[in-house]
Amino acid sequence: MRFIFKTDYDQDIRLFKHGGQTFWYAVLGLALLAAPWLLEEYFLSQLSFILIYGIVGLGLMLLSGYTGLISLGHAAFMAVGAYTEAVLAARGWPFPVSLVFAATLAASVGVIVGLPALRVKGIYLAIATMAFGFIVEEVLARWEPVTGGNTGLQVGQLAMFGWKADSERDFYYVALVIAVLVTLGVLNLLRSPTGRAFVAIRDSEVSARSMGINLARYKTTSFALSAAITGIAGALYAHKVRILTPDQFTILQSIEYLMMVVVGGIGSIHGAFFGAAFLIVLPQAISLVKDYLPPGIGQATGLQPTIFGLVLVAIILFEPYGIYGRWLKIRTFFQLFPLYRRGLFKRQKAFMKSERLR
Repeated sequence: MRFIFKTDYDQDIRLFKHGGQTFWYAVLGLALLAAPWLLEEYFLSQLSFILIYGIVGLGLMLLSGYTGLISLGHAAFMAVGAYTEAVLAARGWPFPVSLVFAATLAASVGVIVGLPALRVKGIYLAIATMAFGFIVEEVLARWEPVTGGNTGLQVGQLAMFGWKADSERDFYYVALVIAVLVTLGVLNLLRSPTGRAFVAIRDSEVSARSMGINLARYKTTSFALSAAITGIAGALYAHKVRILTPDQFTILQSIEYLMMVVVGGIGSIHGAFFGAAFLIVLPQAISLVKDYLPPGIGQATGLQPTIFGLVLVAIILFEPYGIYGRWLKIRTFFQLFPLYRRGLFKRQKAFMKSERLR
């Protein structure tokens, strides 16, 4: 069991709390760098998808996990980034420039969508973002001269300044670098006054307002940053799949993204990547297992959505902290054994008196 004695405020905002974390993150980094030589091309491709969806999870985690705002339209932000990247890449823009432009445009759209968050919250905010998702999906289908409509829009290879990512290994390293940079950016944001304001708004809007936090400003900022991060993932996704159609960015995709962060562990950076791995690995596991199931079950058309729904219900009922929360409990069990108590992670939710009277 490791005990950390904090003697200054800088220890609260360090990226790595102790040497053990530094060591294990270094091991993880080396493993990710060596992955192209250790994995077959198919598995490397799936790992690239995990990185892309992990970036989506970071964007949604920043909004829902740390600011407490629900969004059912994040697939639309991803679509904005993907189609912007596809259009600019076709015009010969280098990837770093088009990526920044895609993120900026997605952030601008996020500001527009975030305006309803100033007056509504909860299920009403979810409905507002869902309506935005329907609007974007319809625009993508109807604006054929730009988006290609339902026929689809072809996307070229990722290219920058004369270099092209013409292999799975090259694309994986680009996705890895961007995922690491986005993760570090989100971690540093959460250590800043802006990130702490997001958490304060999530925990209690009344208390945050009483401390002088401008709710309108920070909610809009959260939507913009979340949309920008998701737009970055969309740009990578466009070059990964190489063809874009409106049915790749439906409301069902937005629900999957929200389920991804809930299953991974809402309110944790690790949960974004755990959820992304779950979203990619579970369909592969289902396809492997269904051949051994009875034909009435294995060949059922709704098998995958049913299993996804059952897993989500089980997570909500038995492990609200998600996969990352379960990992923390397992790790703590071995650290404290035999002194571990089952009620160690139980937490009562307390409300301010002013909130109870609202």
